[in-house]
Amino acid sequence: MTTAEKTKLKKIFDRNPKNPQALITVLQDIQKEFRYLPCDAMSEAAKQLGVPLSKVFSASTFYNAFSLKPRGETIIRICQGTACHINGADLMVEQLETELNLKVGETSTDLKFTIEVVNCVGACAMAPVLIVNETYHGNVRCDRAVGLAKKG
Repeated sequence: MTTAEKTKLKKIFDRNPKNPQALITVLQDIQKEFRYLPCDAMSEAAKQLGVPLSKVFSASTFYNAFSLKPRGETIIRICQGTACHINGADLMVEQLETELNLKVGETSTDLKFTIEVVNCVGACAMAPVLIVNETYHGNVRCDRAVGLAKKG
């Protein structure tokens, strides 16, 4: 880890309780800061919180919100729930994969984009739904998907 990364990690540990109950919160903060859970950060979390490293890895692999691989600055999620599926979500996926030269589950080499498909996000009235980072876009035509994704 670089000195800057160690400093960021220290700030995360300083603002959280140093006990096992803070594990998920600490992992969430690490994920938010680094866009994934680096091994060095998880090892340090185990030390700081007094939990076995196996428990840290167990939690980090149990929850879908956590990633052990670097993710892009822009996370593009396409809903694949029934309403989105029948309203063209597959076409949106194809368009994004083609235009960004990525497959679902991949991150661009420049770490700008990650494409994911997700189960129903509960916004069926807006189908098909594209989520760019934390912003929901409804009734998205596939020709608009790339533009929305690139805006971030």
